[in-house]
Amino acid sequence: MHTRIRGILLALALGGLATAAHAEKRHFELTIEEVDLEVAPGFTAKVWAFNGQVPGPLIHVVEGDELEVVVQNNTTMSHTIHWHGVYQTNSWQSDGVPDITQKAIEPGEQYTYRFVVDKPGSLWYHCHVNVSEHIGLRGMWGPLVVDPKKPTKLEREVTKDAIAMFSGWSSASAGTYGTGGHPGEVLDYFSINGKSFPMNQPLRVRKGDVLRLRLYAATIPVSFHPHGHDALVTHKDGLPLEKPLPVDVLAMQPGERYDVIIRMNNPGIWVTHDHIEHHTTNAGKDHGGSMLVIEYEEIEKPDWYVWKDVAYEPDFYMSESLKKPHGLHEIAAFKGFDPAELRRRQRSGSSASGHSSRGGH
Repeated sequence: MHTRIRGILLALALGGLATAAHAEKRHFELTIEEVDLEVAPGFTAKVWAFNGQVPGPLIHVVEGDELEVVVQNNTTMSHTIHWHGVYQTNSWQSDGVPDITQKAIEPGEQYTYRFVVDKPGSLWYHCHVNVSEHIGLRGMWGPLVVDPKKPTKLEREVTKDAIAMFSGWSSASAGTYGTGGHPGEVLDYFSINGKSFPMNQPLRVRKGDVLRLRLYAATIPVSFHPHGHDALVTHKDGLPLEKPLPVDVLAMQPGERYDVIIRMNNPGIWVTHDHIEHHTTNAGKDHGGSMLVIEYEEIEKPDWYVWKDVAYEPDFYMSESLKKPHGLHEIAAFKGFDPAELRRRQRSGSSASGHSSRGGH
């Protein structure tokens, strides 16, 4: 009997060592940049962008990985990063709250965060300085996806993974850093992954796909509604639900994340949208804001279709990046631009012999 117990204990110990051996030490570098982001046709906002993009780069790791993230502040104001959802076991100094767990990262300075990702699922990261402006209006957020050591049966069925981060914008304060975020401020533009419809992209699927949508209410409440399908809510704030819940409208509060699975069994071109009605407007103009279209590849697109002749960006919902090896993934479609650099290129293009001014764009 004692020999058997010793054998069991040895097996458990070896199993624990094997699990620990799969954990990786990962080093990432993030900068915070001051750039302009074109959110909607005719509307551009000044943002503080992680690695120059909104949302910030996808950080995709595995439960138990040890992360070291060096953050360089290249802006004119102070910032931090809070790793939302990470328990920070024995690493409270990396929780990212100014004057409580660290001093804020001042302009020109850097700070190194070190922690183990001890919670799986759809997590995220965001600034924790003056959050009403820095998160709410300046795009300081990005996805942190932590694959679980033991995925659920439903997770193993997924054939396509996608991320949608919902946010709102204020045109009144968009042009000046250090303003906005006060109570009662009007948000008049709305977006998914930093772009308002129709400047975002369709999400393409095939009949038979099992689509997992990781939904993030990054800065605004959301009432998510897919047409033509029900969604099965499988995870809340990263963790699996004991009893997944079928819905056709899903209410979310700012900061919440839900994973939903949609079985793609009804070929067509389908809108999904925020059912808080004014969230589907751009400055009050209908048919904009936080609308997302799911396209079945089998369906021929009519000539009048809004995206008939628009170049398709397959990674707009981070589906392609989520297939890549674990790491930090930048996405060109989310990049902002330096207005001073753009003006220099425009001047250079217009003055160059034989070239039109359009060459600078």
